[in-house]
Amino acid sequence: MNRRQTLLGGAAMFALAACRGEAAPRRGDERVVVAGGPITEIAFAIGAGEAIVGADTSSVFPAETSALPKVGYQRQLASEGVLSLSPTMLLASDEAGPPEALDQIRGAGVRVVTIGSPKEASAIPTRVLAVGDALARAEEAQSLASKLEQSIAALERKAASRTTRPRVLLLYARGHGSMLVGGRRTAAEIVLSLAGCTNAASDLEGFVPLTPEAALAARPEIVLAPQMGLESLGGAEALFATPGLSETPAARNRRVVAVDDLLLLGLGPRIAEAVEAVASNVFA
Repeated sequence: MNRRQTLLGGAAMFALAACRGEAAPRRGDERVVVAGGPITEIAFAIGAGEAIVGADTSSVFPAETSALPKVGYQRQLASEGVLSLSPTMLLASDEAGPPEALDQIRGAGVRVVTIGSPKEASAIPTRVLAVGDALARAEEAQSLASKLEQSIAALERKAASRTTRPRVLLLYARGHGSMLVGGRRTAAEIVLSLAGCTNAASDLEGFVPLTPEAALAARPEIVLAPQMGLESLGGAEALFATPGLSETPAARNRRVVAVDDLLLLGLGPRIAEAVEAVASNVFA
């Protein structure tokens, strides 16, 4: 089996069509609502922007998304808002919900396709192919996926050449009441690995709440945070006042790196830009 066949097979597994057997609309006939910033970014990157009639509030890139009607946050979709746009398809990340809203959208005859989230770097191009398959833009998706494969391979080679691998903790926050750290099989781990860093939370699985004990055990030299999350905490000084985190090497040396939220965690067409944004600050 060649590489293209492998990618296409993976794409079929990545795209979970909950469409009760309906045929996919032909290219040019689609009216697509997208839920999930990375999915929207991929759709535009493969030239499907003209088919998109609405998106969720996490869809903030590219700039054209600002003009789209918004249907709420991807995890809290309202079926009425989606259906008001008369879509033929809801193209959503596997984080979209709630399930009741998705069932109501299906029940109205709308094709619902959910796209899985990458758990490793090699799955980033596969997700692009899955989006391309759903939107009848397989050729454009294959071109982008091939470029991403090459880019990821180059990033992996550069990461392998690093002589030091600083311990970096990715902290996702929405105020002090909601602080999570990214462990194994997360976007955090993928980006940190490609940047040549050690994930300080590699003993944990997924995104888990930050506790003082976990912060001390992680011993981060640097904290990496989505920009909006850092702002929600009140900036670096407020971040490093967090119990447990205040006693880490990162706090002592005031080492924090902030990167745009979607760029950092999207694992999309701009993955090389995201990794460079991290590495250029970590290894400065």
